[in-house]
Amino acid sequence: MNLLVLPRFDRLGASSRLRMLQFLPQLQAQGLHCRVNPLIDDELLRRKYAGAGYGTLTLLRAYLRRSIALLGRRGQELLWIEKEALPWLPAWLELTLMRRPYVLDFDDAIFHNYDRHGSAWVRRLFGRRVDKLMARAHLVVVGNEYLGDRARAAGARWVETLPTVVDLDRYPARAPRAPEDPGPLRIVWIGSPSTGQYLSLLAAPLASLATRHRFVLRVIGAHPVDLPGVPVEALPWSAETEAQAIGDCDIGVMPLFDSPWERGKCAYKLIQYMACGLPTVASAIGANVNVTVQGETGFLVSSATEWAVALERLIVDPALRDRLGAAGRNRVARDYSLQAVGPRLGELLKRAGEA
Repeated sequence: MNLLVLPRFDRLGASSRLRMLQFLPQLQAQGLHCRVNPLIDDELLRRKYAGAGYGTLTLLRAYLRRSIALLGRRGQELLWIEKEALPWLPAWLELTLMRRPYVLDFDDAIFHNYDRHGSAWVRRLFGRRVDKLMARAHLVVVGNEYLGDRARAAGARWVETLPTVVDLDRYPARAPRAPEDPGPLRIVWIGSPSTGQYLSLLAAPLASLATRHRFVLRVIGAHPVDLPGVPVEALPWSAETEAQAIGDCDIGVMPLFDSPWERGKCAYKLIQYMACGLPTVASAIGANVNVTVQGETGFLVSSATEWAVALERLIVDPALRDRLGAAGRNRVARDYSLQAVGPRLGELLKRAGEA
């Protein structure tokens, strides 16, 4: 079967890399011949991250390339689309250009970009845009049940839940900290500049804990970070170093605000921490409650007080950290690894192409 893979970004884009591109070798091995056409390439995304934006002319060229790809080869080619093929264009135009069986993949509640937009005109014109695409898809793959519920409500004929996963071969298990290790304990958060805002939820509990315990908050991928009274170590993100940068730490954290957008997130940070053998503390929101086994792989919390209590339990108890971290690693190997989920994805795509 031929598969036209349409990610939003190339490998620099986390969602595209994790939901699609990392599966390509497995899919090829399963007999799916993959042709990849990202909408935004790495050069454009670097420009945006640097604050330069995409540029109107460059973005128009990207949309033209994507439109040509949609109009291209027919035959038995199945479209596998990350979220939407042509964001912010009318759904009828996107559907007209595709004219082939397609699969949609969602790891974020991008429909809220439209139906909760500040402009009444955007809500009126595009509020049901993603729902229309879901309703016509042969298959909708979602990262959690919040997204799945929306797809079913939109009339999607077939919805499957597949978590965002890690390649376990890239995430060596963390060695237990030696009792004589003089270094400070490290609490780690990984993300992007846009998600660094969630760290504000940790400001008060970490500042309080810093008066009683020696630790460093390692922030990977977001800077500057302003948390008065909290010792912070900021590291740049890279695909080559992220696993090691997490594995050098002792506790992983994933704070989230409680809003519809956050309920659509897929808890990937927690899966990364658990893959490295770290115990986790996370806001009890969205997919976090499905990934974390309370008291077994980590703790779910709902207030600043609960954050402080859970983190202090792990700071003072190395044996608890090791036990929860080992359980988390085993859970990832079973349920959240590329090795476990890849074969299922391949079978779903084959069935969708044959339907």
